[in-house]
Amino acid sequence: MRIFLFGAGYSARVFARLANKKADFIGGTTRDTTKFATLEAEGITPFLFLGSHTSQEIEDALETVTHLVISTSPAKSGDPVIGVFGDTIRRHMPKLQWIGYLSTVGVYGDHGGAWVDEGTPCHPVSVRSTERAEAEAAWQALADARRVPLAILRLSGIYGPGRNAFINLSNGTARRLNKTGQVFNRIHVDDIARALLFLGENNQGGIFNITDDEPAPPQDVVAYAAELMGIEPPEEADFETAQLTPMARSFYGENKRVSNKRIKELGFTFRYPDYGTAFAAMWRDGSWK
Repeated sequence: MRIFLFGAGYSARVFARLANKKADFIGGTTRDTTKFATLEAEGITPFLFLGSHTSQEIEDALETVTHLVISTSPAKSGDPVIGVFGDTIRRHMPKLQWIGYLSTVGVYGDHGGAWVDEGTPCHPVSVRSTERAEAEAAWQALADARRVPLAILRLSGIYGPGRNAFINLSNGTARRLNKTGQVFNRIHVDDIARALLFLGENNQGGIFNITDDEPAPPQDVVAYAAELMGIEPPEEADFETAQLTPMARSFYGENKRVSNKRIKELGFTFRYPDYGTAFAAMWRDGSWK
């Protein structure tokens, strides 16, 4: 495989580390040249992409790429990768075999706590989720025109090393907001990476919810992390009266339980099927830091 990552961020970098031994080349974009050395140390050839201008270096790299992973945020004007490199992907990537697009379960919108699966129609609520749904459609149209499989990975709340309730409890930012009936699914970043590699190696297309098996109230997750740390959790606070940014409050405007059955039907097994399994392992081996 020769892999190119548009958006070599948190999830894509974990995927790159997993895929490194199986890939002949992994390139990845960043908007910050100061991150070049870190990416190189992780086996990723870095490229600068600001989302608005083409790059001959990227054009040249794409000529031999077999697997394309998109982990960038869309904008009001559309998907930035398609906007700049859409024609290149359509016409000038002779080796391309597969595209993976990292999206969000936010595209389903609010379902009042009911279960959704990959066949559930999308009714996004927030602007950012609407843009994601539009980007999914744009990538599907491009993949259909190119006649290559597109895997759309709809991710739930991402956690892993450096991004979890242990960190928030340690730095004093953890909160236990209680909104009656509210649940969220979550996903460990290692399972995102494993799902990407599984789908990419098999050139598998389709829509896949990459999420755990246990939608749970967010305050319970913080309490469990505190229990593992041997400390008292913060007191519960009522969501309705809590002081929150509009962005933070908007997350609680969507309530659903997300099924991951489709990728399991292909034979994929989640390493961390619930937050309890993951948090116990992270605390035991110190990988939460």
